[in-house]
Amino acid sequence: MDTFAFIIHPIDPKRDVSRKFPLLGKILTEGQINFFSTFFPPVYLSEIEGVQSAATGKQIKGWFVACPYTPKRMLELSERTVYRKIIQTGRMAEKLGAKILGLGAFTSVVGDAGMTIAKELDVPVTTGDSFTVAMAVQAIREAADVMDIPLYNATAAVVGATGAIGRVCAELLAGEVGRLLLIARDEAKLEELRARLKVRSRAELLISTQMDSLSEAHLILTVTSSIHDVIHPENLQPGSVVCDVARPRDVSAMVAAARDDILVIDGGMVDVPGPVDFHFNFGFPEGKAYACMAETMALALEGRFEDYTVGKNITLERVKEITAIAAKHGFRLSGFRSFEREVTEEQIEIVRRNAHRARRA
Repeated sequence: MDTFAFIIHPIDPKRDVSRKFPLLGKILTEGQINFFSTFFPPVYLSEIEGVQSAATGKQIKGWFVACPYTPKRMLELSERTVYRKIIQTGRMAEKLGAKILGLGAFTSVVGDAGMTIAKELDVPVTTGDSFTVAMAVQAIREAADVMDIPLYNATAAVVGATGAIGRVCAELLAGEVGRLLLIARDEAKLEELRARLKVRSRAELLISTQMDSLSEAHLILTVTSSIHDVIHPENLQPGSVVCDVARPRDVSAMVAAARDDILVIDGGMVDVPGPVDFHFNFGFPEGKAYACMAETMALALEGRFEDYTVGKNITLERVKEITAIAAKHGFRLSGFRSFEREVTEEQIEIVRRNAHRARRA
């Protein structure tokens, strides 16, 4: 049986540590978890069973392994120290018998986005970012449809547009929307991206380093590497859609609490084919996974045991290829979720109604 492993790590320190170590999650403060994560070894979490190709019937087995560092700790420690801990976690995956390894959350973006880690390990590595791009853009398309926002004349925004994922998301959206707002901190990089996109873009391309400009956007895809939320209620216009791909989240919880005229969706939730059992609660309903996890599984089902999405230059060709591979084996974009809760049709209708009322007011 072909195999895979996937590295996760605590994003919300107390909540996520509690999922494996309930007592530690209860008694330790967030600051203590950040500190002690420096000295904690890699952690075996669970065996994953039941992933089965819809096309071939092939089954694979996998494992969740955890790098103990929190995002805050990864930013505080030296790059070399963080690499070393991720590589140790990868060695655990190798000993378990994994034939391909996926890097989750901050382990996929630290430093050179997996290239150094891939060189140090014998098992091939993928960040899963190619399929994350595909599912994020598809989620925006579907959310636009349910919110009655025509793509062809919509204003869309990509927050974190100069990053590896944001750049390719922008490239895809530039061919579909009326206006595209590229937002990041570095104006020179934004100008460079705009020049690159102009070649094939149907959209009017705008750049900004200010979050206030989001008030112009109907559709927002956000994918920064910030450890703090960057999008707040006052940034958004009524009826807009925000697809949050970042972990930790880019969208403040205050958006959900204060704005009942905005649709916020979590990016990249995917239905996994087969009677899958993860034997671990990572915050998703049964049978569903992040797109980055799904990329790792799809490659294992396809028998593509190679370094796949590593580095910061994700290509459109690779995004299209993994989309086809995943579709072949039965991976599908799942329903909408917001802050780890299902978004129902009734809730979408309420958002639509409130948005119309707010616009009239």
